[in-house]
Amino acid sequence: MDQSGETRWIASTRDSYDTVAESYADLVSHHLRDDPHDRADLQLFAELAGEAGGGRVLDVGCGPGHFTAHLARLGVDAVGVDLSPGMVRRAQRDHADVHFEVGSMASLTAGDGTLAGILAWYSLIHAPDDDVVAVLGEFYRALRPGGILLVAWHVGDEVRLKTQGYGGLPMHVNVHRRSLETMCAWLMDAGFDLLQSTLREPTAEVPQGRLLARRQ
Repeated sequence: MDQSGETRWIASTRDSYDTVAESYADLVSHHLRDDPHDRADLQLFAELAGEAGGGRVLDVGCGPGHFTAHLARLGVDAVGVDLSPGMVRRAQRDHADVHFEVGSMASLTAGDGTLAGILAWYSLIHAPDDDVVAVLGEFYRALRPGGILLVAWHVGDEVRLKTQGYGGLPMHVNVHRRSLETMCAWLMDAGFDLLQSTLREPTAEVPQGRLLARRQ
């Protein structure tokens, strides 16, 4: 913890993504246009949240907001939340008709049982293991019974320090790779029912994991 009581990984994540906000947004802004698999994942997530009664969905760690905006185009009441004020400013500039706010996944402002869904798209990768477990508990608290959670992350069993990022700019964040089995166990321990687990590009150097779960 620093003197403000903020954990170091939260502070370093916020500061790093403030630094790279513009270059990162320029790099990923057209990602969904080129990736039908991710579009399909978001479509299923949106449909399940709607079938559970609809309502507000949070895109936690929304970055420049392109996933939040896509959910909004699918008819979802989507709100983007990110640690980085720079990312939120860029998201608001690019997607003026969608609501974004600065906030932490470790302490969501949503009330107990009020959300229809939470999207955590590569937003858990910088958090240490104990903090991920706590964050999943926070997700469970904020989701209503039947609410949907979609998580994406890098699959593996190592931690790498990222010191340079998008556009060659300085960063200082740990990137945690975790197994599909570990993430499944953590979600079940938090009280979620698993609906679907996917290992994308299993022979790649860094496979990609997807987990879809429902709050009991």
